[in-house]
Amino acid sequence: MKTAGKFALLAVLLTLGSAIQAFAEDDVPPIAQIVALDECEPKSFNDTFGPDFCRNVALGASTPLDKFVGDAMAGNPDPGWDFEPDVLTIKKDTTLSVVDQGGEIHTFTEVQKFGGGFIDAINAGEETVPECRGGFKNVDVAKTRILQGSQIHVTGLSKGEHLFQCCIHPWMRVKVEVK
Repeated sequence: MKTAGKFALLAVLLTLGSAIQAFAEDDVPPIAQIVALDECEPKSFNDTFGPDFCRNVALGASTPLDKFVGDAMAGNPDPGWDFEPDVLTIKKDTTLSVVDQGGEIHTFTEVQKFGGGFIDAINAGEETVPECRGGFKNVDVAKTRILQGSQIHVTGLSKGEHLFQCCIHPWMRVKVEVK
């Protein structure tokens, strides 16, 4: 190959490399992570609900089922069941990666306003929000389910405030502000 041809090929490769890098930088949306946490005590939860219902791997932190239910019914839900962070500000087109690092299944359901979930006994008097009605029989709720150790991605959030809660444990709440 003649020298002129080599320079032309080099110019094409450099241009292509720059285009690929620009494409990669421009088209990959930023990601923000939200973590779902809980401290279910495996023996009491699994004895009641079945094997592997609770897969808690927290070291030294767990809440037995009777204490969990009693506290929630009294309006004092266990703070170990939580989304972190509670408030998040992101840019438009950011992907939310919601990871369940707890021992139980959760949902990450967008709601118009915070309120109760689909288990009346632990709603502490709050009415079930419309978005959570029907539990997992409601396809829109089922689509937001996050199994232990898994994650879901939320994309396409418009500018403004978005409220998300767990429809099972309704005190698990996060406000996302999209700028």
